[in-house]
Amino acid sequence: MRTTSQLKVAPATNKPNDVPKFTKQPKSRPPSGFREHILRSPLPYYSGPYSVGMMDIEVPAREPRYFSEIKRDGKHLLELETVLFSVFYPSGFGSGQGNSPEGKKNWGRPTWLPRPRVEVAKGYGKFAGIPSWLTVPWFGLTTAFTKLPAFRNAKLAEHWPPDKNSREAGYKIKNSAGAPPPEEPERPCFPLLIFSHGLGGTRTTYSSVCGEFASYGFVVVALEHRDGSGPRTFVNLPENGVNTVEDKVDLDNKDRKRGYSRMDYVFPKDNARDTMPGNKQGVDGELRAAQIQLRLAEIEEAYHVMTLIHDGEGERVAASSLRNKADVGGSSRGLQGIDWQSWSNRFHLKQVTVLGHSFGAATVVEVLRQKDRFKNVGQGIIYDIWGAAIQPPEDDPGHRIHTPILGINSEAFMYWPDNFEAVMALCKEAKEQDQLAWLMTIRGTIHVSQSDFSLLYPRVASLLLKMTVNPRRAIDLNINASLEFLQLVMPDRISSSLRVTNEHLLEVSTLDKLPEDHRPSDKFVAVRLRIPHELRIRLTPQWVRRHARNKTRQDAKKKLPRDPQGNILEGLEDLELGEEVWMHVAPTKDELARHGLQPSRELETHQEDGMVEASGPEGRTEHEDHHRGIEQRMMERG
Repeated sequence: MRTTSQLKVAPATNKPNDVPKFTKQPKSRPPSGFREHILRSPLPYYSGPYSVGMMDIEVPAREPRYFSEIKRDGKHLLELETVLFSVFYPSGFGSGQGNSPEGKKNWGRPTWLPRPRVEVAKGYGKFAGIPSWLTVPWFGLTTAFTKLPAFRNAKLAEHWPPDKNSREAGYKIKNSAGAPPPEEPERPCFPLLIFSHGLGGTRTTYSSVCGEFASYGFVVVALEHRDGSGPRTFVNLPENGVNTVEDKVDLDNKDRKRGYSRMDYVFPKDNARDTMPGNKQGVDGELRAAQIQLRLAEIEEAYHVMTLIHDGEGERVAASSLRNKADVGGSSRGLQGIDWQSWSNRFHLKQVTVLGHSFGAATVVEVLRQKDRFKNVGQGIIYDIWGAAIQPPEDDPGHRIHTPILGINSEAFMYWPDNFEAVMALCKEAKEQDQLAWLMTIRGTIHVSQSDFSLLYPRVASLLLKMTVNPRRAIDLNINASLEFLQLVMPDRISSSLRVTNEHLLEVSTLDKLPEDHRPSDKFVAVRLRIPHELRIRLTPQWVRRHARNKTRQDAKKKLPRDPQGNILEGLEDLELGEEVWMHVAPTKDELARHGLQPSRELETHQEDGMVEASGPEGRTEHEDHHRGIEQRMMERG
């Protein structure tokens, strides 16, 4: 294996036609900017061995249509006219260095708040029920200038990743290459992942999750759904018959000129907060079912666009782009400077992973159930699924989850009984189809811990929503558990490039009973956590906490009793296997064996079916008793 630091330029000779045998690779630079450091701390760099590139794609849909007969102001509410998504991907050496792909002096990086930023900030205000005169300056002072740590239109990586990530070896590892796996070509072919956002989300709301996957070697399609689930999005409408990928006349209005439409968050009529626990009217089933159907169509459209890029038709996609300088929400760089031929046959179109958060997780479930429609989907990951939006399975036995599935709860959602029962039912559904299923909870997390919001607003998440885990560590745990899952269930040839540090998160023993350590009052179920002795912990001076940490470490070494007051305040780096997550469902040894997998020696399940009992809130395992009080150390780091 040869790293970039070992590459040398061959000495010059007198022969004019001589070409150096080796050339030094350009180095990628860290994605940072002056405005961010002055106005707002940037989002953390992605931890994988790759730098990350990003591009925005909006193109007309192949068959524009509407979904359901729901109307507002006499017009069909849910229409498919274009598909919009961002692509996060591993970028090549030299990202951010020298001239940009478009030939400009400075490289472009997208802002976290999508353009037009003032309009999107107003949309967030409408979604949250806060007047725009408050939300616009709030975003302006906090995140309006925050940029993603990804370079726009960067070159797709052509090297295999090294064995370590940037957390282990520093940012310099992103300028190193690893050796190809046996019988693999010099250039890697990357797995494809499709991400579906939750209510109030956009294509950049989960940029840390999407960028993390890209930094480990995934091509990630992050959709922006136009189903009324986002705060505010703009649909750029092409002229009929002009600039469409399929060269079709779109829609019925054959005289329509270039323009745009706006889609705000849609509240169910007479039941605006159908998402809240204890809502007596229940979920607006008609609206939510129609939204999921539109989402499935958008996933199909995005996948079709990616097949065109894979098949060498990227220039056709760029020619149909509706996100250029003159377009609403577009960039002056558009899709300029992209070497589309380098994308040909460079990512896998089969064994696709679908991942979603909250309402996006409910969307993923429908994808997994429709095997004939989504033939190339191989596995699914659901983050904090909104159980009330899960559509009931049809009578057709084929309409069941037929792929491996990983569910990761926040602790706040774990305490929502109806929701927990719904996700447990999904695990049972997968197991009945002889599929591998895991369900875990990350301790100290809240619903936004799997998005960028907890990273950008950690004080709000800690003080108001009682998040106790370090927000960056929360993202790491979600990503690391997901990568462990994908390494297990994907074919070896596809997963061979995922060179990650295995924390053995999937090997944690399942609980016998659900814990209730941070369960809030019914009023705040699923919204926030409860922290016992919170005031005392927050007001304890730092030097006292440090002394408690040191004494706890010494006591642990001497195997002395724990502090009877529970003042265990050391950081997350001291937690042992199983302390940061709770496992509720895991495959049994027999199930793993049927799928050709061998459990490690750490894997033990308390139940024959590998599933925790959902009743008995006061019950605890011995393992759980051993780790009481950890919320205090997690909160300090948070």
